[in-house]
Amino acid sequence: MARTLSFHKRRLLTLPVTTLVQTAGSFLRPPNEAPARTRVFTPWVTFWLFLAQVLSHAQTCREAVRQAQGWFRARQAREFSSNTSAYCQARARLPQAHLDKALAGVVRHLDAQETARFPGRRVRVVDGSSCSMPDTAANQDRYPQPSGQTPGCGFPVMRFVALFSLATGALLASASGPLSEHERTLWRQLWDVLAREDIVLADRGFCSFAEYCLLLQRGVDCVMRLHACRGKGGVRKIKRLAKGDWLVEWVKTTVRPKWMEKAHWDKLPKTLRVRHVTISVAIPGFRTKSLTVATTLLDATAYPAEALADLYRRRWHIELFLRDIKITMGMDVLRCKTPALVQKEFTMHLIAYNLVRSLMLEAATRQDKDPARLSLAGAVAAIRQWAPTFMVFHSPAKRRDQFDAFLRCLANDTVPHRPNRVEPRARKRRPKNYPLLNKPRNKFKEIPHRSKYKKTLS
Repeated sequence: MARTLSFHKRRLLTLPVTTLVQTAGSFLRPPNEAPARTRVFTPWVTFWLFLAQVLSHAQTCREAVRQAQGWFRARQAREFSSNTSAYCQARARLPQAHLDKALAGVVRHLDAQETARFPGRRVRVVDGSSCSMPDTAANQDRYPQPSGQTPGCGFPVMRFVALFSLATGALLASASGPLSEHERTLWRQLWDVLAREDIVLADRGFCSFAEYCLLLQRGVDCVMRLHACRGKGGVRKIKRLAKGDWLVEWVKTTVRPKWMEKAHWDKLPKTLRVRHVTISVAIPGFRTKSLTVATTLLDATAYPAEALADLYRRRWHIELFLRDIKITMGMDVLRCKTPALVQKEFTMHLIAYNLVRSLMLEAATRQDKDPARLSLAGAVAAIRQWAPTFMVFHSPAKRRDQFDAFLRCLANDTVPHRPNRVEPRARKRRPKNYPLLNKPRNKFKEIPHRSKYKKTLS
């Protein structure tokens, strides 16, 4: 077994994820091999091909198989079929537990590298998002399309909630479910990841009396925008700490959350002390002019209002993290046709994202750069283009030298510092003038010369 794994690891130096192997070798463990049967796509080979696939631009099984063909032909003078069936079956055989274990190893490595903290405490930022997948019967059964869409005209949608480290951008944990499952329901599945003294940063969708009480019992503090319903009532002012900074008392209402049992609801305290910090935004172009942040950090000396305002403004970073993993790395539309494979593809995207973040963090540390200023899109592009160059070098010393140069390349690709930048969400390039599919294709009737009509009827 050990000899088989070592052999496969040597061969992996030719994969387009070579740069990830350099960093991942010490904390990413491969799935168990099955040496009793000789396969082209062993679990170890399949794992790295799957990882290379989600990192590639096309992300197709055909490209992954062509890559494997070139690899085996160059290293072993061995050829095999171009059919993608064997590779797809090998992906289906990969145990989800092994992928989860690999993801946990990457997360532990990144978590140990975290140094930047908010007054000595780690900040975890949480938000929800979604991604779509192929319209198959199995996917529709597990992740039904939005109810407002006509059957046959929509795509299955997975909702997920992700917990990130604000300092490193690492995705620490996630929970997924159908679109009908609320983000706060998924969020509660991630609480075991939180440690005492952590600070949770989130928008007002996660702000509620029950969540604040339960997290506080775990030793976790919250910094969230005040929910609109709580702002209308159930608040008693206790003391004015500074201008726009109040120590208040939340009163438990008679309305019990649907997810909580009555016995647990009755055990919660009748009141909860919270700080309300009102922030005025006087920046032209910003949508919100004033907002209130609710936090359980009651010490105004250790946590002044200005620091909390700056911290909440950094909550926007999670929108950038989600954009990186969904748009830059292509996770917004998954490709697998069964729920089990969709979950594996989702997990592989998380592993790939965290490995890229690991390389960025190492590059920033070596070159004394701020990790937040490094471009993830530039890092992904560098991985795709630099990885083949490692095949040229056979000497470990020369490979290390090439890897050092690669890290310098990552560190020099920084995002311009543009504070208070306003970018309207609008497209300049017009899409093709195709009508929307509002009926199944076998019932849809397309009007000829559609470009001459303002609206195509069906």
